[in-house]
Amino acid sequence: MIERSWHRGWRALACAVLGAVSLAAAARDLTIGIVAAPDDARYESKRLEKYYPGQPLGRPRSGAEVALAESSFQLYNGKLKIVLQDVPFEDAASARTQILAMAQKGVRHFLLDLPGADVAELSKSLQSSELLLFNVSASDDSLRRTACSANLFHTLPDEAMLADATAQFLTAHKWTRVLLLTSTAASDATRTAAARQAIKRYGIKLVGDKTFKLSNDPRERDLGNVALLTAGSDADAVWVVDADGEFARDVPYRTNLPRPVVGSAGLVAEAWQTSWERFGAPQLSRRFAKAAQRPMASADWAAWMATKAIIEVALKWPDAREHRRALRAPDLVLDGFKGVRLSFRPWDQQLRQPLFLAHGGVGGGIAGVAPFDGFLHPSNNLDTLGADQKESPCHLSDSAAGGKP
Repeated sequence: MIERSWHRGWRALACAVLGAVSLAAAARDLTIGIVAAPDDARYESKRLEKYYPGQPLGRPRSGAEVALAESSFQLYNGKLKIVLQDVPFEDAASARTQILAMAQKGVRHFLLDLPGADVAELSKSLQSSELLLFNVSASDDSLRRTACSANLFHTLPDEAMLADATAQFLTAHKWTRVLLLTSTAASDATRTAAARQAIKRYGIKLVGDKTFKLSNDPRERDLGNVALLTAGSDADAVWVVDADGEFARDVPYRTNLPRPVVGSAGLVAEAWQTSWERFGAPQLSRRFAKAAQRPMASADWAAWMATKAIIEVALKWPDAREHRRALRAPDLVLDGFKGVRLSFRPWDQQLRQPLFLAHGGVGGGIAGVAPFDGFLHPSNNLDTLGADQKESPCHLSDSAAGGKP
């Protein structure tokens, strides 16, 4: 009796071991490449420590790490193992070489944490490949329009979406007389154009349109004087455009008349804000803060969302060649903890999403969530933010990507 029991125990143990081995053998591996420029000016320590509203607080790679960690049980049950791998490079040309080398080893998914110009150059050079590129930190409108690419997806909102969200807020509150303050810096050109387009689109009246300049030249001191720039314009609000952030942060409470400030300071449109307290958002913000030792910002959320999107399609479709079609499918369900189903627009592959109108910087408050009530669209109200299909020069089709790298 004892001997039979002993043999049964060994057989059970052997079956368990064989089952574990079989499970491990059936597991699939998937690598996500992280393409991030080591000398990216957006992440200079002196810049990050200033916590400018609406700007990065650190490398968004942490968002991808959190997405993998919180999906561990789902991945285990789906027999899918995902790892992140940094792509070392010096310039766009060497980045392409490294990406293609990884592609030869079966890597098909890449998160791009690059300035807009680098994203455009890299995606153009890889547009005939079967690779999937996810832009998580460049808000340039051109990447979704004239420079769009069939294998390039965007989880960070573009400047047009951010400007439309701001204009909707102003219109909803009947603050329709605006003083616009812009700079002459090349880095502000895209953001300025988006602001002007949104102002025109929503019928907002410009009562003033002035240019500011920060300079150490005493002769140009008045060009950076907020009180002087806002004098003589009785506006409902002041809209400041400043990609750098240094001028914009000093505009609130320094205007000639007591007026709210929107745009790059005061009330800022963002993809994520840590004070969002619904739909599981506090838990996500806490998980990120614990992992990264800092608050979660928009680019972090974009990297988290891109990774979650990859997980979603990879669990259902083992063949990576099916993932582009799956990401573009109208029935794709992505939960970004924003309260609505998120999806990619088929014409430019920009992620549809609500945007927060936040104030007070990190840990501040949320004055509203765009799109606002009353701003309707024939098929999806989220498409009131940014270029609609008829407005966009980008018209990507399901068969646009293909070939081998």
